[in-house]
Amino acid sequence: MAWTRDEMAARAAQELEDGFYVNLGIGIPTLVANHIPDGMDVTLQSENGMLGMGPFPYAGEEDADLINAGKQTITTLPKSSFFDSATSFAMIRGGHIDLSILGAMEVAENGDIANWMIPGKMVKGMGGAMDLVAGVKRCIALFDHTNKRGESKFLKECTLPLTGKNCIHMVITDLGVFDRGHGQKRFRLRELAPDVIVDEVKSKTEADIVFE
Repeated sequence: MAWTRDEMAARAAQELEDGFYVNLGIGIPTLVANHIPDGMDVTLQSENGMLGMGPFPYAGEEDADLINAGKQTITTLPKSSFFDSATSFAMIRGGHIDLSILGAMEVAENGDIANWMIPGKMVKGMGGAMDLVAGVKRCIALFDHTNKRGESKFLKECTLPLTGKNCIHMVITDLGVFDRGHGQKRFRLRELAPDVIVDEVKSKTEADIVFE
């Protein structure tokens, strides 16, 4: 079966490393905060001005003043700190964040990503995605492999306005993990979700990826 969104987040958490500073995007990536391996020191940064985010609070323990960039309530840790947006984006633009895990509407086979707007629909703001894909050392896109109509979101070329070009190093969807590391120009199938077969991935993927 394909991974659930929580299982996708748990799989993405396996890409974390001890000592990393990590930014989690809106949507499925926020769930990664609940799957950081025990004993691993990972510091979560939010572009709305917080370093050292904790996991989501239990019901009844929410604090409306503590939110992430997606306006979800979060918790603090002993190491948490707060600052203005200028300082937050200086961290991002200065290359001080090791990893960004982003949601996506579309990802292209060359690593382009579109995740900030759909033409004709209201946009509250572009957020920090454009800065993240340009300033963070490594970017992972985490999204459902197809849209609600069953059409591939892993494309030859993005059809929506781009957030960034040639910036996604890994794709994790409900069907599997696709890696474009070590100077590779094309994504390679690295791992399948349980009981998902290669033929299913091929039928749902427009992008030209390596299946060997």
